[in-house]
Amino acid sequence: MVRILLVDDNPSVRHYLRAILEQQTSWQVCGEARTGAEALHKVLEAPPDLILLDYQMPDLNGVDVAKQICELFPKIPILMVTLHLSKQLAEAARLAGVRGACAKQDIGSVVEAVQVLLSNQTYFPPVSVS
Repeated sequence: MVRILLVDDNPSVRHYLRAILEQQTSWQVCGEARTGAEALHKVLEAPPDLILLDYQMPDLNGVDVAKQICELFPKIPILMVTLHLSKQLAEAARLAGVRGACAKQDIGSVVEAVQVLLSNQTYFPPVSVS
């Protein structure tokens, strides 16, 4: 069973993503976090197999959180999800150690990206300049 940590400050988005992810029989959302600090705490407590990380949160942004997680747990793949994916954000995420990025409203790409990351590959779709 693949254990996934969901990090997003919006409870509706977390609920929605959990429902989508858990349609895959071998995936389980093992925890949820609302802030970057909460995400770091949960990863230290019980490292998941994969992290779905929002970019915009009340305390830290996803790139900063990803940097800290990648320093401690370089093997955990992180998928950054955001409403406003840009080339600059995708590049900043990649430099922080994130292995994939996609727009959270594109549910098909979220599921596809998780599958790609679980097979030790990266997922950075072409992004239009914004």
